Amino acid sequence: MLRERLNTDSSSFFEKVKSIDFVLVFVVLLLGIISSFAMYSTDGGQLLYHTKSHIVRFGIFFMLFLTLSFVNTKIWHAIGYLFYFIILTMLVWALYFGVTASGSQRWIDLYIFNLQPSELMKIAIIISFAKFYHRIQTAEVNSIKNIIQPIVLLILPIFLVVAQPDLGTSILIAGTGVSVMWLSGLNLKYFIYSFLLALVMTPFAISLLKPYQKLRVLTFFDPDRDPLGAGYQIIQSKIAVGSGGLYGKGYLKGTQSYLEFLPEKHTDFIFTLFSEEFGFIGSVTLLILYAILIFRIGMIGFNCRSYFAKLYCFGFSSAIFIYIIINMSMVLGMLPIVGSPLPIMSYGGSSMLSTMIGLSIVMSCRIYKKELIA
Repeated sequence: MLRERLNTDSSSFFEKVKSIDFVLVFVVLLLGIISSFAMYSTDGGQLLYHTKSHIVRFGIFFMLFLTLSFVNTKIWHAIGYLFYFIILTMLVWALYFGVTASGSQRWIDLYIFNLQPSELMKIAIIISFAKFYHRIQTAEVNSIKNIIQPIVLLILPIFLVVAQPDLGTSILIAGTGVSVMWLSGLNLKYFIYSFLLALVMTPFAISLLKPYQKLRVLTFFDPDRDPLGAGYQIIQSKIAVGSGGLYGKGYLKGTQSYLEFLPEKHTDFIFTLFSEEFGFIGSVTLLILYAILIFRIGMIGFNCRSYFAKLYCFGFSSAIFIYIIINMSMVLGMLPIVGSPLPIMSYGGSSMLSTMIGLSIVMSCRIYKKELIA
């Protein structure tokens, strides 16, 4: 009897392993390897702090991604709201008792590393929204009650993140939540009304921005107004991307990066360094890898039986798309600098952890794709 049970459990485990999307795993691993080499370049071709830390974090979080992939989707569904409220509590804690750096109080000291709860809120919003819309009939999505509740869930973390202050992450959280609401079937007219209201409120919103945030907006429209100050980073970023040409200057040969013209190249501006060294061909290759990643996530959602899994996968793939578009538009001068990391590529433990947890839930949806959630 015991032998039969062990054989059944072993067979079940191997069936789950076979269900893994190995293309998705390979793309994530490849992006991690590319990001490690890019980080090595930001450290001047030496194995220094940023490179070591990035490699260790990716290794640990990649293993976490594979481990959490075997957690049943029903469990993720069950803890959806709990996960949201835990992260919301952490945001409150960070606001009042968090670690302050560069004028922002957005981290919690976990002794091992400083955690940024706002990064995890990007995932918490998708899970909680997917859980909320899971039991709502399509015809009821546009009822006032079912519109107000998700808006409240979205506004609370945005308010806390803006107060840190962290305008960039709050925009990403808002974009993620709105994309899930659109995917759930919310009427287009509400998005049009919201857009028009946002246009009307823009002057008032700008008046509430911090001085450095207002300066970023003004610099976006005219970077040359302060070329050695607020406009310096975006000017140098565009020079670096343009100087890469078709094939790039070669690995470890980026002059803008190595001569320290480009600050913050290991975080939000990692794509700039990569483009300078590998040129247009390298940049397109990186974009293709991201496109494969987004496509595989979307296909996993398409093949799932439960609406929760479908909505989560579509929401997460939309979120990854938004993060990539905002980051690349930012470093190319098409959007103001708002502080948006490039998934997996950019340095940052909280961002990496958030992405890997998000991917593990996607893989869970793949492994348990045939299960329905009541």
